[in-house]
Order: sequence, then C-alpha cells, then structure tokens
Amino acid sequence: MAKRDYYEVLGVSKNATEEEIKKAYRKIAMANHPDTHPDDKDAEERFKEASEAYEILSDKTKRANYDQFGFAGVEGGAGGYSNVYRDFSDLFSGSGFGGFSDIFDSFFGGGQSRSQARGPARGASLQYTVSISFHDAVFGTKVDVDYSHDDPCPSCGGSGGSGRSTCPTCHGSGQVTRGSGFFQMASQCPTCHGRGSVIDNKCPSCGGSGLTTKREKLSVTIPCGSADGTKLVLRGKGNAGANGGAPGDLVILVRVKDDKYFLRDERDIYLQVPISMTQAALGCEIEVPVVDGGKVRVSVPSGIQSGKQLRLKNRGVPAFRGSLDDRGDMYLVILVETPKRLGLKARKLMKELAEELGEDSSPTPVPFDK
Repeated sequence: MAKRDYYEVLGVSKNATEEEIKKAYRKIAMANHPDTHPDDKDAEERFKEASEAYEILSDKTKRANYDQFGFAGVEGGAGGYSNVYRDFSDLFSGSGFGGFSDIFDSFFGGGQSRSQARGPARGASLQYTVSISFHDAVFGTKVDVDYSHDDPCPSCGGSGGSGRSTCPTCHGSGQVTRGSGFFQMASQCPTCHGRGSVIDNKCPSCGGSGLTTKREKLSVTIPCGSADGTKLVLRGKGNAGANGGAPGDLVILVRVKDDKYFLRDERDIYLQVPISMTQAALGCEIEVPVVDGGKVRVSVPSGIQSGKQLRLKNRGVPAFRGSLDDRGDMYLVILVETPKRLGLKARKLMKELAEELGEDSSPTPVPFDK
C-alpha cells in the first residue's frame, strides 16, 4: 500500500505550526495507542502511521527535507516508534496530564501518578446545570440544587473496612506492566487502584469502597450580572476524596434563557421599538418596557430615521457581582414602519404631503458606512 502524505495522516495543513502538529498527533495517539486497543490491528496501524508522520514533521530538518523532496528526502529517517517514544513526555506535557506515565494511568482508570496513588487523593468535581430567566440573570436570584455525590461511608469512616494485605495482582507495587519488549507500559493496578494493598474485611455497607451515595439539596445564589455560561464553584461540595483526601468541588453552570424582546450585549440591553411615519416625522412620546419591570416614557425627536438608537442610561446589566446602582445602558432601536394599506382619505393626504415636500423621483445614492 502506498504511503499517505504525512500532513494528511495528521490532518494538518503544510503551514501548520509545531504546536498544531503536536496537538494533532497527541489526539491520534491517545485514540489509537496499542495499550488501549490491544487486539485492534487497525488502531495499531493508525498509531504507527501517525508516529512516523510526527517523527518527521516534529523535526525541523527532517520536515524541510520532506517538504522539498518528499519521502525520498527522509528515507531511513522515519523510524516508526523509537524517536517518537522518547519525545512522549514532552508531547503530553501541558495537555492536562502530568506526563507520559500519567496519560496511560488515565487510560486504565488511574488518573494519578504512582507517588500519589497510595496517599490521599482529591475527590472528583461535579457539574450541575441550572436554567434561569433573562431577568434573573440581570438582577440575580436563588436556585435550589438537588444532586447526588460520593460521601465517606458512615459505617467505616471511609476506610472501606479493616485489615490490609499485599495486593495479589501487583504484589504491593501499586502498578502493573502491560505489553512486551520496547512497548512495556506501567499503569495503575486495577485491583488495588495503586494502593499496593487490599482490604481483608470489607465494610458490608459500602462493599470496601469507603464511599456511599449522598443526596443533598443546596440553595445557591446566582449573582447579578450573570451571563450564559457563567460557572460558579462551590468548594468541597463534590465527590469525597480517597484515602482521606479533600472532596472535589461542585460547579454550577448557568444557562440563561433568551428573552422574547430584550437582547443583551455584555452590559448593554437592546430593544426594537416600531413607530409610525407620522410619529417619526413629528416626534412623539412613547412608553417602552424595561427589564426592571413596568414601562418608562421616552421622547422620540422629530425626523428620526429607522435604525437610529436612543440611549436610556443605567437601564442595562450590572457588572458580575457588582452593584445594581452601576449598570450598563439600554438602547432603543427605532423601526419606522410604512403603512401597507391606505384608505382613500389617507392616500389623498399622503399625495398632498409628497407634493408639499417636493419629493425627488431621482434620489442620489447614499454611501454605506465603512
């Protein structure tokens, strides 16, 4: 089978940066590594192909030769796995994993390094989504959050039971080795989860996990000025930690419902208001709704054009967790409506008005605002 272009293999352009190449390879490697797909030959081939492409494109000299001469310029330089494996610790640094060993721990359910596995481990954080109205996002509100999380077992105090003996799977090391030859990879032991020992007498209440599920109801304050996507972190309200570790957090994700009429842009609010041709020509007083509730009277100047905006100061959105006395502004977008049907009298009056105004039948074009 003919080789595929290295850029095509990684799914990047020929102008891709080093970071883009690294990111693309990292994604393919994580999805197709032989340790996570032990019996998948197709995944192994994809991994080998991507590894070879990364080895060439991550090296400036090899990449330049490849760009100029193609595969002929790098013959003998694409060693498949060897150089790529040496660079794995750098490849996965900054990716959300501590390094090469951590990423494979996470594949096998560990998520902790060997040095951390036997000690206290922080519990997982949880996310809870709440939906609030446009008005409540502006002025703040309280919501009830009803959720479940892991809590230390009250029967065993979180220990999981009594008595411990050496883990029969890893023989106390807390890790197991998978693969053979060059491809040996250490990962967290699935039996003892990295502790190196197992419980002799498991707690009957929690089955040795040291955890029980607890349902909890909280009243959460959503601050004024919250926007769609705002995240509020409640420290220590997530899952309990292992081996006496600190609990995780509860993250409240705020979703704001769209309003039928009001539109928000950061701290400003926009409202479209239709008026008639005569109101626009003569000027008028109109009442418009505001997000506070109720209506306010606004003076529309004579001769206003459709699309013009009128500003109502301090009628917008306060800063997040800010003061309600310091808000953005509200803008009225004026829409001048042309009547679609005219009676005989109205048509006569409109013709008289057109003659009086001396309307131009050959108007001069107006340039666009740029």
